[in-house]
Amino acid sequence: MSKTIPMSRRITPFQLIIMGFAGVILLGALVLMLPLSARSGTVTPFGDALFTATSAVCVTGLVVQDTASYWSGFGQAVILLLIQIGGLGVITVAASFALLSGRKISLMQRSAMQEAIAAPQMGGIVRLTGFILRMTLTIEVIGALVMLPVFCHDYGARGVWMAVFHSISAFCNAGFDLMGTQEAPYVSLMGYASHPVINVTIMLLIVIGGIGFLTWDDVRTNGIHLRRYRMQSKVILVMTTLLILFPALYFFFGEFAALPPGSRLAASLFQAVTPRTAGFNTVDLSQMTGAGQLIIIVLMLIGGSPGSTAGGMKTTTIAVLFANAMAVFGRREAPHFFGRRLEDSAIRSAATILMMYLCLFLAGGWIISISEGLPMGVCLFEAASAIGTVGLSLGLTPGLGTVSRIVLILLMFLGRVGGLTLIYAALSSTQKRPSKLPQDKITVG
Repeated sequence: MSKTIPMSRRITPFQLIIMGFAGVILLGALVLMLPLSARSGTVTPFGDALFTATSAVCVTGLVVQDTASYWSGFGQAVILLLIQIGGLGVITVAASFALLSGRKISLMQRSAMQEAIAAPQMGGIVRLTGFILRMTLTIEVIGALVMLPVFCHDYGARGVWMAVFHSISAFCNAGFDLMGTQEAPYVSLMGYASHPVINVTIMLLIVIGGIGFLTWDDVRTNGIHLRRYRMQSKVILVMTTLLILFPALYFFFGEFAALPPGSRLAASLFQAVTPRTAGFNTVDLSQMTGAGQLIIIVLMLIGGSPGSTAGGMKTTTIAVLFANAMAVFGRREAPHFFGRRLEDSAIRSAATILMMYLCLFLAGGWIISISEGLPMGVCLFEAASAIGTVGLSLGLTPGLGTVSRIVLILLMFLGRVGGLTLIYAALSSTQKRPSKLPQDKITVG
């Protein structure tokens, strides 16, 4: 007589991550539907609540209702809680409660935690999770304290809430803001386009949140001794620098050449940082040229780094593909970084992720364009913002129909949990082939 396998043993870490995110999104949507959550005191339609909850948990920032003018203080607090859970990861947050309650973390939970934060090994995962929580709280508090005088000067006592909300939203790469009014909704941080304190603080929070938890651990352990860092941390830091520097130079000499020097520098740097995947903006993106919007689309698709609060394909994915291309051009046997050869599995995974993101991005933009009768270019911008969990918009999202909103919800969810996570969760029971098929040649290129 066969024994029944307990449910906890049949659920894989990948399935647990997906169910965790889906469960938090649904619960958040139900809470946001309550009259208490809206300033008007009325029930929010399920579609609007679901879209907002998905955007918050997936730390995207696309909205169908202006956060400041539509949602009440309670609704904003719910959104902020969803952002914090989504930024850290549902599994990490759940494990944190287990740690605080003194309960032991099971092997299954440790495995899920490893996948959630992209840790290379399970050993030390509990210690690393504790470090992530302490660092997150510290950085968010420092960010809020730095912005506090500015917001209190402009908004009085409400400035305290503004500072806390924007610090968490920026660190989690969420892009939600409280700057809109009923007369002028969806303005993001355009009112602070030239303010050095807000600009620098928000940018630093975005970058720190987007470089990944393992990179933090390297910084804490090795300080300024970069040679001792993991190869992955070195790649992340190099790619992050390049993906900020070159777009900023283009924006400085191209898009914002008419602005005064100080505002020009601030706008160029901010618009280079925020597509990775924060979602704030200090200029009207719809007024940028097609070339500028294309650069932002590319940055949104690339996103942040693995094991971070950011989404997108990840900087390491692009770096691996670039290294592989350089190896092919140089007729080398294998790509490498910093004297270390890359695994074949990393190259295959990177190619798969690129293909998946491009397919989802193009399919999403195509469906929205057909459904709404809008130009393909602007629809692709919204699709890239959703799949990259960015939140930047050309103003289309609030006016989209049901089909287009469903497409964006799916793209946001897939962009946050990761395409490979979804595949592994769906195919977890598939057995590996014990033998290899005969090999043959095919011409490419």
